Amino acid sequence: MLPKTNIERELARIKASTTPSNEILDAVYQILKEDFNKESEIASRLKSKSNVGITNKFDFELMESPNIYHISQIKKICIEYRLRFLDSKYFKGKIPQSGISKIKQLEKLHGIEIKGFKIMAPSKLFKLEDKDDPLLFAPIGNGYYYLIHKWGNDLHPLRKALVWPFKGIVNLTITTLLISYLATLLVPSGLFSKSDTAAEFWIIYFFMFKSIAAVVIFYGFALGKNFNPVIWNSKYFNA
Repeated sequence: MLPKTNIERELARIKASTTPSNEILDAVYQILKEDFNKESEIASRLKSKSNVGITNKFDFELMESPNIYHISQIKKICIEYRLRFLDSKYFKGKIPQSGISKIKQLEKLHGIEIKGFKIMAPSKLFKLEDKDDPLLFAPIGNGYYYLIHKWGNDLHPLRKALVWPFKGIVNLTITTLLISYLATLLVPSGLFSKSDTAAEFWIIYFFMFKSIAAVVIFYGFALGKNFNPVIWNSKYFNA
């Protein structure tokens, strides 16, 4: 009986007989060196300070339409969830290896060098590292951006509701009125007088509103907070 042919062993034999081992190692080393240099160059571009007016010439036929977003859509999401959309140079977190690899793939696919990166993330990610989900974009012109990569965990399911008061002065006023009303309901009946009347309730409510509003105003001014439509693309921390 003739033995079966092990094709992997035959391939290794052919390689050993036709390619010196030192040439293989040199070739692998060169590939790894070029790959490392490419990643270092991409990391440098992510921290570039010259992102103004940059447009990337992607091949339209190769672009995935679900990844194309207009600045108005990005702005709306940032306002709804109190996020910021800033140049990648302001991002203090770490761009994952998967993100770098995605950039390399896109550059090879479209035959371009991508520049002008933008990141959408919570404000704190532009100061400290966190686990919330940042999104990496690149400009493609006319107010449109191409979503390159998303990493990390999703936002908290209640984030939209929790940041709703910060969308504007009307939202904040309504929230303060509601909290004041709930706080007034917690005041025991007859605490300030023997009779429990509607007039007494609304007087307590008025003073409760003034107290809570004072705390809100002090908090806003002391910490330099502002409303979502103002900060979504602001590079300043106290915005």
